[in-house]
Amino acid sequence: MNEAPSTVDEYIAGFPTEIRERLESVRTAVLAAVPHGEERISYRMPAVFHRGVVVYYAAFKNHIGLYPPVSDPAVRARVAKYAGPKGNLQFPFGEPLPLDLIAEVVASRLVQNLAKSTARRAAKRA
Repeated sequence: MNEAPSTVDEYIAGFPTEIRERLESVRTAVLAAVPHGEERISYRMPAVFHRGVVVYYAAFKNHIGLYPPVSDPAVRARVAKYAGPKGNLQFPFGEPLPLDLIAEVVASRLVQNLAKSTARRAAKRA
């Protein structure tokens, strides 16, 4: 991809069919886990925001990456097999996508965002 995409649809359309299908599957799982999420391109990759960034995802040469790292210890243990540099997740193209696990990661990130947002609002009121 030479030109930066301006929409998630443009980003996904820039890949070969089998990668597009994988990206669409990830997109569907992410949006199902964040029903009020706002999709946008950030750092040249798809992102979903709800009271801050919930998750970024992107296609690379050999995998689909999911960012940022998981902080919930229970979820982190379940995704350890996919942990890449700095704790970001890498889902190899040669393996089926663990969409339920991706949705769990995203749900965990959403809970974290909502907790931070609530704490910030409470601090402002105090």
